[in-house]
Amino acid sequence: MTDHPLDNPIWRSLRSRHQALAVGDARVARYPAQIAPFLGVAEDAADIEDLLPSLLPPGDTALLLARTPAVSTRWELRHITDLAQMICPEPIAVSPHDDTARIVELDASHRDDVLALTALVYPHYFRPHTMQLGRYFGIYHDGRLAAMAGERMGTDDYTELSAICTHPDFLGRGHARQLLIFLSNDNHARGRIPFLHVSHENPRAIGLYERNGYRMRRDIAFWSLRRMAE
Repeated sequence: MTDHPLDNPIWRSLRSRHQALAVGDARVARYPAQIAPFLGVAEDAADIEDLLPSLLPPGDTALLLARTPAVSTRWELRHITDLAQMICPEPIAVSPHDDTARIVELDASHRDDVLALTALVYPHYFRPHTMQLGRYFGIYHDGRLAAMAGERMGTDDYTELSAICTHPDFLGRGHARQLLIFLSNDNHARGRIPFLHVSHENPRAIGLYERNGYRMRRDIAFWSLRRMAE
């Protein structure tokens, strides 16, 4: 019996949609550090220590979901938390009040705005070239990026939505919901099921997703891996 693709999402993404970006071999792969901090392994307790030094230089930390390698005391493997993995199995109903006219696709010309917003409200996970992973969309107010959402990991059949965030000056206007509905339904129209990961310590976001068609699929372990000082 084969595992569901979302049970090992980083590895499955690096072996399919993002194969051209993957650095590694048939046991372990990671995204380049300037794109994303994520590393995936094919199997739990995989023996990959011969390759780890080239994938994870001193001072760098990789993040993993679900499966982890077997490592020696030269490495620190730490369980951060369990995340809620949520999935949207059907298109989201759109009301007459849902306005998508202000949603714009973000490209390289918007990168400085995207990096400024994510540094403020979505730190640690967004890197200078994260936008290479998929499409990103935003809503502007008076020349300022008020909210954004984008695509991160995925396979041919699933797309992870990520960086769903709103600038504190523009909270309460429904922008996150508009972007969530727009991007979720657009993926359904393309034949892909949207999913996402969210901290259990963020009940406000979980409530937003639940009210808009997302349901809990499973808890998924979130890990960090770094080289110990020598």
